[in-house]
Amino acid sequence: MTSYDFDLFTIGGGSGGVRAARFAAATGAKVAIAEERWFGGTCVNVGCVPKKLFSYAAHFREDFHDAAGFGWSGPVPSFDWLTLIANKDKEIHRLNGIYEQILGKAGVEIIKGRATLIDHHTVEVAGRRITARHILVATGGKPQRDTRPGAAELGLVSDDLFFLPALPRRVLVAGGGYIAVEFAGIFNGLGSQVTQVYRGDLFLRGFDDDVRRFLKAEMEKKGIRLVFNQIIERIEKTAGGQAVTFSDGSVAEYDAVVYAIGRVPNVAGLGLEAAGVKLNDKGAIAVDRFSQTSVPSIHAIGDVTDRVNLTPVALAEGMALVKTLFQGKPTAMDHANIPTAVFSHPPIGTVGLTEGQARREYGAVDIYRSDFKPLKHTLSGSGERTLMKLIVEPKSDRVVGAHMVGLDAPEILQGIGIALKAGATKADFDATIGIHPTAAEEFVTMRDRVAEPAAKAAE
Repeated sequence: MTSYDFDLFTIGGGSGGVRAARFAAATGAKVAIAEERWFGGTCVNVGCVPKKLFSYAAHFREDFHDAAGFGWSGPVPSFDWLTLIANKDKEIHRLNGIYEQILGKAGVEIIKGRATLIDHHTVEVAGRRITARHILVATGGKPQRDTRPGAAELGLVSDDLFFLPALPRRVLVAGGGYIAVEFAGIFNGLGSQVTQVYRGDLFLRGFDDDVRRFLKAEMEKKGIRLVFNQIIERIEKTAGGQAVTFSDGSVAEYDAVVYAIGRVPNVAGLGLEAAGVKLNDKGAIAVDRFSQTSVPSIHAIGDVTDRVNLTPVALAEGMALVKTLFQGKPTAMDHANIPTAVFSHPPIGTVGLTEGQARREYGAVDIYRSDFKPLKHTLSGSGERTLMKLIVEPKSDRVVGAHMVGLDAPEILQGIGIALKAGATKADFDATIGIHPTAAEEFVTMRDRVAEPAAKAAE
């Protein structure tokens, strides 16, 4: 039998890589992990964790305003950007240390440096050549940068936003995905003048159309200027900021231009070609349902595979891989009915199929929809509203999609996600007693199907 230095060598210390390394070591396997930058990956360092902290910060301005309707008065506090940055940095540093402690306690050897594949069982890192029975690539993704004039020199991407020396007064966000929508809301909430530009008719392609339209209206209420069917042609430095020329020929000046135009798998310079690892047509590492690449000894999980690019999915893929490789339980990751959130202002929570997807899969579907003012805003004076929607397959009565825009949507949809994973029917929802008074109870009290136009019902 061939002898290797390690049973598992993991390239990438993000959430998925750390989870796989840690639990593989718990089975008795000899494990090492290499990371060239930060432990915790994008999510902990320049993604979901600091972004959620920024989102919390951005909500306080509205909270101070809303408090007046409940009897609170006094001077409005001022906001200090550098305090937010310093406190964020302190928390991220703490999390980095926790990740390393977890790996150390699990017996995983930590190697600081960039690892590259040499062949099917060999990697090179920090001047060492190391062999492993199994190699795991978990290097995640990175922001896509624009190539139009001025974008490389003057444009920012999401990674940059957590380290800005000052809060920009005028911000242009380019893109229509969840990251663009989230940062438009964050900068608006912190007091910047925000414009979001997107090349399509409406942002958040792939989300339910009712959700997309509803969020558009709510963002515009908050003063965010939304511009669709346009792109940035070029950026030029000016004495007062940055002059942006749009595809319609118009020009406007901003203090910061943020490109949130997508993310790409982090595959460059890993030695994949030399090792014979194939990429798919999106430039991601191609894997089978067990996260195995075209090379049986090399595996990949998380955003580098461009399946479902969410931190909890990478964690689950890592656990499935450990069961497959080290516990004798071949386990394929189930990517169906994954709950997700967009920390927009207001936030989105969603699980299951959109209405369009459900109609394509099942034909006729029953739609239940509610649009209302939350109890909090009956006194706050805010015009923000909440949307809830259920999509039901009528033959089985199974709820196949649930969507919400509004206060606490991500927290509420986590529980709804359990119900959909368990195959709950609309009758199950109806039989569940609501918690009153909450917004969440609306999901178990919606009784009237939405009357759809005849043309839509016939699709």
